[in-house]
Amino acid sequence: MKKSISLLLVVALLLALSVSAAAEQKTVYTVGICNFVDDASLNQIIANIRARLEELESDTVSFNILEDNCNLDANIMNQIITNFLAQEVDLLVGVATPVAMGMQGATEDNPVPVVFAAVSDPLGAGLVDSLETPGANITGTSDFLDTNAVMNLIFAADPDADLIGLLYNVGEDASTGPIAAAKAYLDAKGVRYVERTGTTVDEVMLAVDTLVVDGVDAVFTPTDNTIMSAELAICDTLAEAGIPHYTGADSFALNGAFLGYGVDYANLGVETADMIAQILLEGKDPGKLPVKTFDNGTATVNVETCVALGFDYEKIAETFAPFCTRVQPITTAESFDDLAK
Repeated sequence: MKKSISLLLVVALLLALSVSAAAEQKTVYTVGICNFVDDASLNQIIANIRARLEELESDTVSFNILEDNCNLDANIMNQIITNFLAQEVDLLVGVATPVAMGMQGATEDNPVPVVFAAVSDPLGAGLVDSLETPGANITGTSDFLDTNAVMNLIFAADPDADLIGLLYNVGEDASTGPIAAAKAYLDAKGVRYVERTGTTVDEVMLAVDTLVVDGVDAVFTPTDNTIMSAELAICDTLAEAGIPHYTGADSFALNGAFLGYGVDYANLGVETADMIAQILLEGKDPGKLPVKTFDNGTATVNVETCVALGFDYEKIAETFAPFCTRVQPITTAESFDDLAK
């Protein structure tokens, strides 16, 4: 009996030592994620980064995710980045252009790699040397918007439109290129346009009121996070005035805009996580890892807003089909999680 007990004790000790050794061998990577603003698309990106990194965990690797949101405040953003670096994160993730630029500046003399997500024009923003070879210590995913494709949808639905409203925040880098492209498109077509801007929700609401008075036939907004944060507050005003809002992301349509055109942000989050894994687990050099771009062919139509505007969804989908890879319906909600409930 004593021998049996002794044997059991030895086995238990060996198992304990084995578990302890395995724990010691496990590598934990700390990833600091800063979001630019609380909106459906950007939140969807982070949720999918988290889910994908969790899938990639194993007996030898795990990820410690630190997450914060600066809510459009540059001072808070810089403090978040400073805090991440003080906690010695292994990698930084900047969601949206301003955060990516802040992280790039903060790591000029620091070896911490940066992966950005949802940067519309990484080359134009000066984040990378080229999309193929980013250079320095940064790479990521882009939600580049094909502005001409959105313009084509506007005139497919209303060939006689002769005054287009351009609604955006002049301070958002994500809007600079698309707004310039929209102006060039409209100039070439001989169609008038008015620009209305805002930097806060209240300012955006006032800008929309002005667009209604202007009598615009449609409104275009690119992947502008400021306008996105105000969409739930402005969608009814535009719909009641009979003005369709064409935008650069499906989250706008989720929040009540007539149409969102662009990338699948859930997939963008997964691809961003895969790039994080390539850098941390495979030792890839971010400066040599090409920026990931996506097909911008999906048009998401809010069926409730569609009806409020006097359109028939089936006819609209048929009209848009030649100009899109896919047309899909959506109903109004605050977040994509709400749709799943």
